[in-house]
This record gives sequence, C-alpha cells and structure tokens, in this order.
Amino acid sequence: MDTETETLINGQRLKPNQVLPSNSADGAIIYDSSHFQLRSRDRHVSYGSINGAVPLPENNRDPEMPGRQSVTFRRLPPEMLTTLSSQFESLDYEPWESRVFKEESSKKTPSSLTKQGITRWVVVFFIGVCTALIACTIDICVVEITKLKYGFLKKYIDKCVTENCLYMPYLLWLGISCGFAFIASVLVTYGEPVAAGSGIPLVKCYLNGINVHRLHRLKTLFVKAAGVTCSVLGGLAVGKEGPMVHSGAAVAAGLSQGKSTSLGFDFGILKEFRCDQEKRDFVTGGAAAGVAAAFGAPIGGVLFSLEEGSSFWNQNMTWRIFFCSMVSAFTLNVVLSAYHGQIGQLAYDGLLNFGKFPDIPFTLLELPIFIGMGIIGGLIGALFNQMNYHISVFRRRFIVSRWAKVLEVIVVCCVTVTAGFVMIYCVNDCKPLGPKDDIDFPIQMFCEDGQFNAVAAMWFQTPEASVRALFHDQPGTHNPLSVGLFFITYVFLACWTYGLSISSGIFIPALLSGAAWGRLVGLGLYRLTEGAAWADPGKYALIGAASQLGGIARVTLSLAVILIETTGNLSLGLGLMLTLLTAKLVGDCFNAGIYDMNVQLAGLPMLPWSSPPLCYGTQARDIMSKPVVVLREVERVSTVLSVLEETRHQGFPLIFENRFSGSQGNQNSFGMLRGLILRSQLKILLKEKAFCSSPTGSASQPPVSLETFRMYYPRYPTFQGMHFTEEERSSYLDLRPYLNPTPYTVPMHASLPRTFQLFRALGLRHLIVTDDNNEVVGMITRKTLARYRARICCGTIDFVELPLGGHGVQL
Repeated sequence: MDTETETLINGQRLKPNQVLPSNSADGAIIYDSSHFQLRSRDRHVSYGSINGAVPLPENNRDPEMPGRQSVTFRRLPPEMLTTLSSQFESLDYEPWESRVFKEESSKKTPSSLTKQGITRWVVVFFIGVCTALIACTIDICVVEITKLKYGFLKKYIDKCVTENCLYMPYLLWLGISCGFAFIASVLVTYGEPVAAGSGIPLVKCYLNGINVHRLHRLKTLFVKAAGVTCSVLGGLAVGKEGPMVHSGAAVAAGLSQGKSTSLGFDFGILKEFRCDQEKRDFVTGGAAAGVAAAFGAPIGGVLFSLEEGSSFWNQNMTWRIFFCSMVSAFTLNVVLSAYHGQIGQLAYDGLLNFGKFPDIPFTLLELPIFIGMGIIGGLIGALFNQMNYHISVFRRRFIVSRWAKVLEVIVVCCVTVTAGFVMIYCVNDCKPLGPKDDIDFPIQMFCEDGQFNAVAAMWFQTPEASVRALFHDQPGTHNPLSVGLFFITYVFLACWTYGLSISSGIFIPALLSGAAWGRLVGLGLYRLTEGAAWADPGKYALIGAASQLGGIARVTLSLAVILIETTGNLSLGLGLMLTLLTAKLVGDCFNAGIYDMNVQLAGLPMLPWSSPPLCYGTQARDIMSKPVVVLREVERVSTVLSVLEETRHQGFPLIFENRFSGSQGNQNSFGMLRGLILRSQLKILLKEKAFCSSPTGSASQPPVSLETFRMYYPRYPTFQGMHFTEEERSSYLDLRPYLNPTPYTVPMHASLPRTFQLFRALGLRHLIVTDDNNEVVGMITRKTLARYRARICCGTIDFVELPLGGHGVQL
C-alpha cells in the first residue's frame, strides 16, 4: 500500500458516491464528494495494480511522439520476493518555501549566515572525534578480550596435547565463542533489530531519501557497537569495519540535532539543522568518518560516501566531509598510538592496519594476471552473492521467530568453531618459529619443539591479523593445501554468517577469503618463476583480496583508494583498479552486489541513478497515482481529521475554493493547484490548535512559528492524546501560511525518463501531475517510480512492475 498517495484501483475512476468492488480483505472504498472527504471501510486502503501493466494511450502510441510506442511493463505477482514494502516512507529533502519559512529567512543577517556556516564545521569536527572514539573503544575491547580468550585456550591446548584431553579446549572454545555470539544475537534480536548486519544498505537507502525508522537512535548505536564487538569475540566470520559506517551515520544524525529524542532531552542548540536536508548532509559526513576510522583512509572515506552512500552531493559538502574524515582518522591514530605505548608516533592509521608494503617490482606483463584474477573474483563474488541470497530467502520464510534467529547464530558459531578445530587437528602444517614471526599465540599441537602449527595461527587471532599475515608472511610460511582448505571453509562460513541477526560486516571476511586464494596464486607464480622478485605472494594476496571484495560488494574507485591508503603503495594503483573493474563487470553479468541484493530483499523503494531505458513513450499520466486526496486553503478541522484518520498519505495538494471546474465534472482533475502541505505539518497544527472561526481564514500573524515545527522534528505528534470539542471540530484551519506555494509539478504528457530525472535529482517526496489548466490530475511518489524496473540480461530487456506489499526485512 503506497501511503504517499493513492492509485487508480483496478483501472476504474472514482465517481461521486460510487462503491468500487474489492477482491481483497481491505474492503471497498467510498468517495463522497458532498462531504469533501475520503472514507474507507478499513483504514488500510488497497492500492491496486495498473491492470497488470502501464495503461497505454490509444493505439499504443504517444500522440506527442508519432511513431514511438510505449513500453509495456509486465506486472509481477505479489507473492514474489521482489515486492516493494509499503512500510517505508520518504524523507523531505525539498526545501519548504512556506510563508513562515520566508519570514524567518528574511530576518537572517550576513553575520547569522556566517555563524551558521562556522557551526557546520564545528559539528562535523565533533562527529569525526566521536566516531573515532567509538571505533577505538570497539578495537581496544576486541584486542584485550581476544588476548584473554586465546591465551587461555592456548594454555589448555598445550597441556592437553600431552595429556590426550583435546576435547577440553574444544569445549572451552565452543562455550566462550557461543557465549559472546549469544550476547551479540540477543542484543540485536531482542534489543534493536535494525542494528543487524553492517548497516551500509540502510544508510544508502536513507541517503537516497528513504525514512528507515530507528536507524539513528541512540539505542541503535549502542547495540551496533556492543553487538559487533561480541560478534568478533565470538569468532564468527565477520568484521568490525563495515558497521563503523552505520555507527558514524548514527553519531552524525544525533549530534547535528542538538537533542536526544530517546532520552527526551533538548539542549536548545542547532535548531536550524533540524530538517531532513541538513541531517542528510551530516549523515553523509558521518558515514565517511566511519570508513576513515575503520581503514585509516580519509580520502577513501569521502569517495566511499560519494560512490556507495550519498545520492545527493554538492561542492560545499566535499571539504566538510573530507575534514570530518581527516579528524576521525587523526583522532583514532592518536588514541590507538597512545594505547599501544607509542604516544606521538601516529603508527596506527585505522582499525584495519594492513601494514606498509615494501617497494615490490611491478611490470606491465602482470596486468593480464591481474585481469584474470579480477575475473576469478567476479565469479566467486557472484556465486557468493547468489548463495547468500538463497540463504536469506530461507531465513525470511522459515526463521521468523526471535528465538529461532538466536538459535541459528548459536548453530553457526558451533559450526565455525568445529571447522577451525578440525582443521587444526587434522592439518599438521608445521613451520619453524622465528624471531620475525609476528604470532601472538603460536600453537605447537603435534609439531616438533621450536615449531608452530600455521593453520592454528590463522584461527587463533582476529580476522584482521590473519589478513595482515597473508599479506606479509614470507613465501614459505603457508602450505598451499592449508591455505586452500582455509579459503574453502572460510568463504562458506562467511556466506552463511552474513545476514544473521547480529551486527557484522562483510569487508573483512571478503578480504580474508580473497587474500587466501590470492596468496595461492602468488605461491604458484613464485614456484613457477623459481622465486622471481616480482612474483611476491603477498602482493597477489592483496590483489586477490581486492578482487574478492570487488566481486561481492561491486565497489571500485573508493576501494582502490582505500587499499592504496592502507598499504601505502601507490605503484599498485593501476593493477588494483583493473582488478576491481574487471571483478565488477564480471559479477554484474550474473547478479547485483551484496548491498543492492539486500535492499531488494528488504523491499526498500530505492531509486537507481537512471530510469528504465527506452521508456520515452511512457508518460506521467500512465504511471501516476489517482484519485488524489486534496484539501482547500482554509479547511474545516473535522475534514482534516477525517482525511488523516482514514488515509495514510503523507502529502496533500491544496486547491482553490472551487474544487472542480465546470469542464472537469467527470473528475479527471481534482481542482486548480494552490500548493502542497504535509501530513506532519497538519498534525502539528492540530496539536497546537491553530484554529480560526471564519471560513475565510485569519489575517493575523500565524500562531505557529517555524521554530515550533522544528521542535517536533523528527518524531511528530500522534492522535493519541489529542481531544477536540465539537466547537473545535467545526472550526477551520488556515493552511495558507504553512503550505508550499511552489511545489514541483510535471505535465501529464511528460515522459517517464524526464519525470524520473526530475524526481531523483531534486530528492523529491511528491511530484504533482497537472494538466494544461494547472489542475491536479495525479500524484507521483517514490514508490510510484520505484515499481517500474528494467532487467537487462544477455542482450534482452524485461520491463517489470513490482507490486507493493507489507513486508520489510532487516539487513
């Protein structure tokens, strides 16, 4: 059900006092023009299909474009998994130029504008600092508890190898890991489900203009930070870097508003930033700060927000976001350097420290090898995404109760620990322990004295340390058989783990599995070339890690810059870029990236960068929603209450007093457009009881100021607790001071690509369709445009219309 506006129901136009039959349980809809309101037998109004396809003009031709046929969209059945969720609303990124807004703007002075600009810089500074402090807290907790955990297990393993009681350390490992995994799952499942996963798909959707409830709450931030800490300590195939994007976005959303709605406390500052547009810009900076803190890559953080996050960008944001990223990376470097006893040296750039690569020889003859590795990464990434998609579908269908989600996490944790212990027990990969080996917990197992088990070293440390080991260990450190077994085991565990009801990231599992098979390629080349200097296994481990992550996430430019910044090696930039581009192109031939697939599964109405191709023959009138619920400039309170109670629309066009013109008595139009007002604004006006007794409105100063509207943001009042007397119900609301007199409109003959570009580029929530007389004939919203997709595969295009549903899946 599209709650932004209404659609044509079963292809029938609504006539006065006509009852339309309904095949659903929602009931029929009655439109009574005499009472000037929409009434429904049930509040959940059924927004029907468009007869299974977009209605076409006569003879299937556009009268404005002779010879051009409109595209027919095939409507998918509602039971398919591509259903768009009707639970998500849009954000108001459009500036609201009402009379009260203009009056406040006219009072601003150059000094106040300068102060506001300086305040923005101060806010982004504190966003960077707070994001880095959260990252430091997570990292220090993981490091310290990991030392205790693996140190305790190492002592028992060394003891039980000689006493033949290895089942004891296995059970201890299992119990400790399952305990942390249980806490991580309970925090998310019973505490805040929106904190599940990395949060990157949800942040992308928020920046695209979708209002994801509870995404930036203080409770969500706590669950995200504590949950990802416990997930890593549980030994699951997860990383803590991806969730830092969500954490940074939540910090930015909270600090930029100057109040906490969760705690019910208002500091009374930063009121000018309490709107969706300003909040969106700060969240973009917070997401970049999260990437900078995770990888120590401020430039990569800016590019990641530009490539994967933000849908709206301007030049003024660039420097502020870069400043925020730099502050975040610098703060984390200072704190972690002090924690490791290197005060003032700034030796810890980010949570994920790959270590600096030496100047490895690089030749142009290696470029075909890099491209071949990109192909392998694209194929493995596509297989990974497809497997994870089917696992997610299974979870959505069968693992629905909260206790079942917690149980699944425990099962995955048990399998992970068991797989690691079996590999350590069965694979006797013994290597001499030298002074240059950076191994915190060397496990001897069945090796000779002075040796350690290389497989155990990969499992008895954090995934970040394992990635670093594969990058920098000497060529003879790892046995190809053990590395191959580790890759196969870990990639399947990572595929199963991603999507569990825990806070987790996909960056580190993808990098670790890619580094494993990349090192295998490097070891093969090293042996074939008899130890040539250019055939360094660590270099190919880096290329494999980039290829794997590129094939899964389909990130190119920002990931290349992140890897260059974290490794400090610019000479591999060309090879990394070729590998990532190849991996993305190969993966896109089979399916979408892991983030986009999760967005589709959740039914989020995210708008792509461009409209479906070859749709210039489809017009706005073919896809618009109607009939439209409209209000007058001065409306009776009882009418407003009825409209708000019986519909879930978020925007209402306002018309002049004469609702229908004489030539439009058949209700093809709904009155001459005067402006637009939002549901949230109507609720605030009702809450403040800004009523007048005259049907002509009040000529006095508007009783509700713009500051009052900001006071309620973002949790607007509900009808609970609102009581109105009969006298108040018979009063009037003068909406003229609060309406947007210049909403964006589109002619009914405008093409679908032009309509899409106008809506997408301006970040609109409502786009009113008008005829030649400026009369309202329909409405276009985000869900209207998101329903129409074009699937291009193997040289063919399948035009589909997605149905609306009520589901919503955590990401």
